[in-house]
Amino acid sequence: MASSFVAAGLGLAAIGFIGRYVARNAPVMSSKMNEVVKNLPKLDLENFAAGSKYYKGGFEQKMTRREAALILGISPNAPSKRIKEAHKRIMLANHPDRGGSPYLAAKINEAKDIFDNTR
Repeated sequence: MASSFVAAGLGLAAIGFIGRYVARNAPVMSSKMNEVVKNLPKLDLENFAAGSKYYKGGFEQKMTRREAALILGISPNAPSKRIKEAHKRIMLANHPDRGGSPYLAAKINEAKDIFDNTR
């Protein structure tokens, strides 16, 4: 019983010492943190998506097979089963009945039609 009181006392003492250390060093730590934040490199938002897996840019006037493949996220020479799976997956996420854009849904369907008409 006495050993549990000693352990509790040591724990409280450790918490006290840690709290005192943090309280004394808080101004120094905050100034160092401000310096670190100022020295961080700035994000170039225009080129931010350059390393992204998503295509940066708008739609072409007339959809090409390459653009259709980018929209569906497949290879331009993917088998028809893969095209149907990709179309279903993307339409589930972007269907207008589920809050998606009618324009995007039309582009997704157009992309699928590009592959259906060329086979």
